[in-house]
Amino acid sequence: MHRRDFHKHSILLGIGALTGCSEANMTKTSNPLGKYYKEPAKKLPVRKFDVVVAGAGTAGVVAALAAARQGAKTVLIEAKGYPGGTVTEGGTALHSFYNLWKAFPGVKKRQVVRGIPQEIIDRLAKVGGVSGHAEMSKGYDFDSVCTAIDTEIYKLVTFEMLVEAGVFVCVNTLLAGAIMDGSRIKGVIAESRSGREAFYAKSFVDCTAYGDLAAYAGAKYTEPNDYAVCNSIGVANVSMDKYYEFLKSHDAIYQQAEGRRSGKDGQFVRLQGRNVNLPEGFRRQAGRIGMSTVTTTVHDNYFMFIKLNLKMPVSPTNRDEVAKAELELRKRQLKAVELFREYVPGCEKAFIARTSPSLNIRRGRLITCDYDISHEDVIEGRHFDDEIMVYGFHDSAPRYQVKNGGTYGIPYRALRVAGIENLLAAGMMITSDHRAHMSTRNTVSCMGQGQATGTAAALCAAKNCRTRELRYADLRNTLVRNNVYFES
Repeated sequence: MHRRDFHKHSILLGIGALTGCSEANMTKTSNPLGKYYKEPAKKLPVRKFDVVVAGAGTAGVVAALAAARQGAKTVLIEAKGYPGGTVTEGGTALHSFYNLWKAFPGVKKRQVVRGIPQEIIDRLAKVGGVSGHAEMSKGYDFDSVCTAIDTEIYKLVTFEMLVEAGVFVCVNTLLAGAIMDGSRIKGVIAESRSGREAFYAKSFVDCTAYGDLAAYAGAKYTEPNDYAVCNSIGVANVSMDKYYEFLKSHDAIYQQAEGRRSGKDGQFVRLQGRNVNLPEGFRRQAGRIGMSTVTTTVHDNYFMFIKLNLKMPVSPTNRDEVAKAELELRKRQLKAVELFREYVPGCEKAFIARTSPSLNIRRGRLITCDYDISHEDVIEGRHFDDEIMVYGFHDSAPRYQVKNGGTYGIPYRALRVAGIENLLAAGMMITSDHRAHMSTRNTVSCMGQGQATGTAAALCAAKNCRTRELRYADLRNTLVRNNVYFES
């Protein structure tokens, strides 16, 4: 293919991607009118970088920080106007920087995720945006700690850190396509109110949660649709102390943690009730709207998140079904607040103070990588000769727990997108087994994966090598120097 033909093909690929399809899969796209409009090709301005990170979410923030700190010229592309992703939009506590030591008497307490994720916590602590790593006093068979955050302060702190690191931050910018040279990504196409642009780079990291970049690049993927979607809300004019009394009066406290709240230590920062013990009207209505009783906070008069779940009939990559889900979830949000007003003392004047701009997912596309982490890898606490972090939390605990309160390793090869020479994936797009994914998809795991992929991408760019050519010893040594913890 001549350069001119290749360039034209690449631009058209990006144009197709903007509408949700590429030329390769256009015939699979619903087209009830039986017509297509062929958009004219045009020249796009090109920006050149060492590393492109797609998605400024839970993993993407850390990936971009890691790459830039390695000296790589790094661009971060994000569709929303701020970084943070699921951490800020879900609003839940961060799970988990520690092993599950409290569920296993005699097991040593260890902080197993450190590095850049912990730096973010330290920065939040300076401005009152985190509960600290508050130990669970009840429900510690689920997690030993609760690290609750202020979602709005998280956006600010991570944005500041990115700018300080020299990352070129492109918010309000839509990833619209991939420019391919065989099995190598040459660049990505992005669109903003400033127009369409091409970003060329040597290495790429997909942190979009939906696996958008991998899909545009032609990677193999499935869409298992094996989770509910949700839109969590922040609820103000409430009382954590009175919520505690409400749960206690019905002998319904399952989870409880005390930490820093409104500048005071030893305050309730996480509570969850046992639905079966709660009043029948509350329990029945909560079930109808997919509402969980769990909440966290760092403020006296605020529930940082109340979660409303909805199971979609198809994958959340389906725009039209997502539109229906968005409306239904917002109806459920109002019903949730009404439920708290009716049943929970101290919440009589509660109101919605925060919603996500769009629904949250736990998985969109599942990207095929060089290794697929199994359920047994997780619960048996297996380690690997190329692991880039260790992790010890499982969201299905106590049903599934990492053996003996230990950790398992996430191997580098589990983050290498199969069939693409220079693309890594981090976050909820990896791990096919739903049970294992209930561990690897969690926020702190995604943060750790972000540091590894950003570091690896920068090293590959500096060495001008492909992701599979990078010497593991170089990656491991760099991660250790940057305070990533490994089990000895």
